[in-house]
Amino acid sequence: MSSNPVVSPVNPLPPVVVVLALTIFLVEAAFNLGARGLIGGAEAIGWRSAAIGSYTPSGLLFDRMIETSRYPAEHLLRFITYPFIHVSFTHMIFAVVLLLALGKFVGEIFRWWAVLLVFFAASIVGAMVYGIFVDSRMPLIGAYPAVYGLIGAFTFLLWVDLARHGANQLSAFTLIGFLLFIQLIFGVFFGGGPDWIADVAGFATGFLVSFVVSPGGWSRVVNKLRRR
Repeated sequence: MSSNPVVSPVNPLPPVVVVLALTIFLVEAAFNLGARGLIGGAEAIGWRSAAIGSYTPSGLLFDRMIETSRYPAEHLLRFITYPFIHVSFTHMIFAVVLLLALGKFVGEIFRWWAVLLVFFAASIVGAMVYGIFVDSRMPLIGAYPAVYGLIGAFTFLLWVDLARHGANQLSAFTLIGFLLFIQLIFGVFFGGGPDWIADVAGFATGFLVSFVVSPGGWSRVVNKLRRR
Protein backbone atom coordinates (compact mmCIF):
# COMPACT_ATOMS: atom_id res chain seq x y z
CA MET A 1 0.00 0.00 0.00
CA SER A 2 1.38 3.40 -0.95
CA SER A 3 2.23 5.85 1.82
CA ASN A 4 1.89 8.82 -0.51
CA PRO A 5 -1.49 10.49 0.25
CA VAL A 6 -1.42 12.60 -2.94
CA VAL A 7 -1.19 9.76 -5.47
CA SER A 8 -4.07 10.10 -7.92
CA PRO A 9 -6.19 7.00 -8.60
CA VAL A 10 -6.45 8.11 -12.25
CA ASN A 11 -3.41 8.28 -14.50
CA PRO A 12 -3.05 11.72 -16.09
CA LEU A 13 -3.32 12.11 -19.85
CA PRO A 14 -0.01 12.26 -21.75
CA PRO A 15 0.85 15.95 -22.33
CA VAL A 16 1.21 15.51 -26.10
CA VAL A 17 -2.36 14.18 -26.30
CA VAL A 18 -3.64 17.09 -24.20
CA VAL A 19 -1.91 19.60 -26.50
CA LEU A 20 -3.40 18.03 -29.64
CA ALA A 21 -6.90 17.85 -28.16
CA LEU A 22 -6.73 21.37 -26.75
CA THR A 23 -5.55 22.80 -30.08
CA ILE A 24 -8.46 21.14 -31.90
CA PHE A 25 -10.91 22.37 -29.27
CA LEU A 26 -9.62 25.96 -29.29
CA VAL A 27 -9.81 26.17 -33.09
CA GLU A 28 -13.43 25.00 -32.98
CA ALA A 29 -14.18 27.40 -30.11
CA ALA A 30 -12.84 30.30 -32.19
CA PHE A 31 -15.05 29.30 -35.14
CA ASN A 32 -18.12 29.04 -32.91
CA LEU A 33 -17.53 32.31 -31.09
CA GLY A 34 -16.73 34.06 -34.35
CA ALA A 35 -19.89 32.76 -36.01
CA ARG A 36 -21.92 34.13 -33.08
CA GLY A 37 -20.25 37.52 -33.41
CA LEU A 38 -18.66 37.29 -29.96
CA ILE A 39 -15.08 37.69 -31.20
CA GLY A 40 -13.33 38.94 -34.32
CA GLY A 41 -15.99 41.28 -35.62
CA ALA A 42 -18.05 40.77 -38.76
CA GLU A 43 -15.33 38.96 -40.68
CA ALA A 44 -15.16 36.24 -38.01
CA ILE A 45 -18.49 34.86 -39.24
CA GLY A 46 -16.65 33.41 -42.22
CA TRP A 47 -13.62 32.04 -40.37
CA ARG A 48 -14.69 28.39 -40.71
CA SER A 49 -15.39 28.65 -44.44
CA ALA A 50 -12.12 30.50 -45.01
CA ALA A 51 -10.17 27.88 -43.05
CA ILE A 52 -11.78 25.03 -44.99
CA GLY A 53 -10.88 26.76 -48.24
CA SER A 54 -7.28 27.46 -47.23
CA TYR A 55 -6.23 24.62 -44.92
CA THR A 56 -7.95 21.42 -46.09
CA PRO A 57 -7.02 19.16 -49.03
CA SER A 58 -9.31 17.82 -51.72
CA GLY A 59 -9.07 15.22 -54.44
CA LEU A 60 -9.15 17.87 -57.14
CA LEU A 61 -6.32 19.81 -55.52
CA PHE A 62 -4.24 16.65 -55.16
CA ASP A 63 -4.82 15.73 -58.82
CA ARG A 64 -3.81 19.23 -59.91
CA MET A 65 -0.51 19.00 -58.02
CA ILE A 66 0.23 15.60 -59.58
CA GLU A 67 -0.64 16.77 -63.09
CA THR A 68 1.46 19.94 -62.91
CA SER A 69 4.27 18.36 -60.83
CA ARG A 70 4.10 21.43 -58.62
CA TYR A 71 3.75 21.12 -54.86
CA PRO A 72 3.43 24.58 -53.31
CA ALA A 73 4.18 24.72 -49.59
CA GLU A 74 0.80 26.26 -48.85
CA HIS A 75 -0.92 23.25 -50.42
CA LEU A 76 1.33 20.67 -48.76
CA LEU A 77 0.61 22.35 -45.43
CA ARG A 78 -3.04 21.35 -45.83
CA PHE A 79 -2.08 17.70 -45.24
CA ILE A 80 -1.23 18.46 -41.61
CA THR A 81 -3.62 21.33 -40.84
CA TYR A 82 -6.95 19.75 -41.80
CA PRO A 83 -7.14 17.61 -38.60
CA PHE A 84 -7.62 20.81 -36.62
CA ILE A 85 -10.63 21.98 -38.65
CA HIS A 86 -14.13 20.53 -38.32
CA VAL A 87 -17.52 21.23 -39.84
CA SER A 88 -19.28 21.64 -36.49
CA PHE A 89 -18.87 21.37 -32.74
CA THR A 90 -20.39 17.88 -32.76
CA HIS A 91 -18.03 16.78 -35.52
CA MET A 92 -15.14 18.03 -33.42
CA ILE A 93 -16.21 16.65 -30.04
CA PHE A 94 -16.45 13.05 -31.23
CA ALA A 95 -12.94 13.33 -32.70
CA VAL A 96 -11.57 14.78 -29.45
CA VAL A 97 -13.20 12.06 -27.33
CA LEU A 98 -11.60 9.36 -29.49
CA LEU A 99 -8.30 11.22 -29.46
CA LEU A 100 -8.25 11.41 -25.65
CA ALA A 101 -9.29 7.79 -25.19
CA LEU A 102 -6.91 6.23 -27.73
CA GLY A 103 -4.19 8.80 -27.14
CA LYS A 104 -4.12 8.02 -23.43
CA PHE A 105 -3.54 4.32 -24.03
CA VAL A 106 -1.00 4.78 -26.82
CA GLY A 107 0.70 7.75 -25.16
CA GLU A 108 1.36 5.80 -21.98
CA ILE A 109 3.46 3.33 -23.98
CA PHE A 110 4.81 5.35 -26.91
CA ARG A 111 7.12 8.32 -26.47
CA TRP A 112 5.64 11.76 -27.15
CA TRP A 113 7.37 12.09 -30.52
CA ALA A 114 6.07 8.67 -31.57
CA VAL A 115 2.50 9.74 -30.81
CA LEU A 116 2.98 12.85 -32.94
CA LEU A 117 4.53 10.80 -35.74
CA VAL A 118 1.60 8.38 -35.78
CA PHE A 119 -0.91 11.25 -35.67
CA PHE A 120 0.60 13.27 -38.52
CA ALA A 121 1.73 10.30 -40.63
CA ALA A 122 -1.85 9.01 -40.58
CA SER A 123 -3.07 12.51 -41.43
CA ILE A 124 -0.72 12.82 -44.41
CA VAL A 125 -1.20 9.33 -45.82
CA GLY A 126 -4.96 9.52 -45.25
CA ALA A 127 -5.11 12.74 -47.26
CA MET A 128 -2.94 11.31 -50.03
CA VAL A 129 -5.05 8.17 -50.40
CA TYR A 130 -8.17 10.32 -50.32
CA GLY A 131 -6.70 12.46 -53.09
CA ILE A 132 -5.91 9.41 -55.21
CA PHE A 133 -9.35 7.79 -54.97
CA VAL A 134 -11.67 10.79 -54.60
CA ASP A 135 -11.81 12.98 -57.69
CA SER A 136 -13.91 15.89 -56.49
CA ARG A 137 -13.79 19.29 -54.85
CA MET A 138 -15.11 17.84 -51.59
CA PRO A 139 -12.47 18.69 -48.98
CA LEU A 140 -11.18 16.29 -46.36
CA ILE A 141 -12.03 17.81 -42.99
CA GLY A 142 -11.44 16.73 -39.42
CA ALA A 143 -9.08 14.78 -37.19
CA TYR A 144 -10.59 11.38 -37.93
CA PRO A 145 -7.86 9.98 -40.25
CA ALA A 146 -5.24 11.02 -37.66
CA VAL A 147 -7.32 9.55 -34.82
CA TYR A 148 -7.72 6.35 -36.82
CA GLY A 149 -3.93 6.31 -36.92
CA LEU A 150 -3.96 6.13 -33.13
CA ILE A 151 -6.54 3.35 -33.39
CA GLY A 152 -4.04 1.58 -35.62
CA ALA A 153 -1.33 2.03 -32.97
CA PHE A 154 -3.74 0.81 -30.28
CA THR A 155 -4.55 -2.24 -32.42
CA PHE A 156 -0.84 -2.90 -32.89
CA LEU A 157 -0.27 -2.92 -29.13
CA LEU A 158 -3.19 -5.31 -28.61
CA TRP A 159 -1.91 -7.48 -31.46
CA VAL A 160 1.54 -7.76 -29.87
CA ASP A 161 0.08 -8.47 -26.43
CA LEU A 162 -2.18 -11.19 -27.80
CA ALA A 163 0.79 -12.75 -29.59
CA ARG A 164 2.75 -12.71 -26.33
CA HIS A 165 -0.03 -14.61 -24.59
CA GLY A 166 -0.63 -16.98 -27.48
CA ALA A 167 -4.18 -15.71 -28.02
CA ASN A 168 -6.06 -15.09 -31.26
CA GLN A 169 -4.47 -11.97 -32.74
CA LEU A 170 -7.42 -11.27 -35.03
CA SER A 171 -9.41 -10.11 -32.01
CA ALA A 172 -7.12 -7.06 -31.88
CA PHE A 173 -8.99 -5.76 -34.92
CA THR A 174 -12.39 -5.81 -33.21
CA LEU A 175 -12.42 -2.06 -32.55
CA ILE A 176 -11.64 -1.00 -36.12
CA GLY A 177 -14.18 -3.51 -37.41
CA PHE A 178 -16.85 -2.11 -35.11
CA LEU A 179 -16.10 1.51 -36.05
CA LEU A 180 -16.19 0.77 -39.77
CA PHE A 181 -19.47 -1.09 -39.31
CA ILE A 182 -20.95 1.94 -37.53
CA GLN A 183 -19.74 4.17 -40.38
CA LEU A 184 -21.39 1.84 -42.88
CA ILE A 185 -24.70 1.98 -40.99
CA PHE A 186 -24.61 5.78 -40.79
CA GLY A 187 -23.71 5.98 -44.46
CA VAL A 188 -26.66 3.79 -45.46
CA PHE A 189 -29.29 5.54 -43.34
CA PHE A 190 -28.01 9.12 -43.12
CA GLY A 191 -25.71 9.46 -46.09
CA GLY A 192 -21.98 9.78 -45.94
CA GLY A 193 -19.02 10.98 -47.91
CA PRO A 194 -15.93 9.13 -49.11
CA ASP A 195 -13.85 10.29 -46.14
CA TRP A 196 -13.92 6.70 -44.80
CA ILE A 197 -11.19 6.03 -47.36
CA ALA A 198 -8.88 8.41 -45.51
CA ASP A 199 -9.89 6.84 -42.18
CA VAL A 200 -8.93 3.33 -43.32
CA ALA A 201 -5.66 4.64 -44.76
CA GLY A 202 -4.97 6.43 -41.47
CA PHE A 203 -5.61 3.23 -39.52
CA ALA A 204 -3.26 1.20 -41.74
CA THR A 205 -0.60 3.89 -41.44
CA GLY A 206 -0.82 3.99 -37.65
CA PHE A 207 -0.58 0.21 -37.45
CA LEU A 208 2.44 -0.01 -39.77
CA VAL A 209 4.29 2.99 -38.30
CA SER A 210 3.98 1.37 -34.87
CA PHE A 211 6.32 -1.41 -36.00
CA VAL A 212 9.05 1.25 -36.10
CA VAL A 213 8.19 3.74 -33.34
CA SER A 214 6.92 1.41 -30.61
CA PRO A 215 9.30 0.72 -27.71
CA GLY A 216 11.72 -1.89 -28.98
CA GLY A 217 10.44 -1.52 -32.53
CA TRP A 218 10.32 -4.37 -35.00
CA SER A 219 12.86 -6.52 -33.14
CA ARG A 220 10.64 -6.58 -30.05
CA VAL A 221 7.69 -7.75 -32.12
CA VAL A 222 9.72 -10.48 -33.82
CA ASN A 223 11.10 -11.74 -30.50
CA LYS A 224 7.62 -11.96 -29.00
CA LEU A 225 6.27 -13.80 -32.01
CA ARG A 226 9.18 -16.26 -31.90
CA ARG A 227 8.37 -17.13 -28.28
CA ARG A 228 4.92 -18.41 -29.25
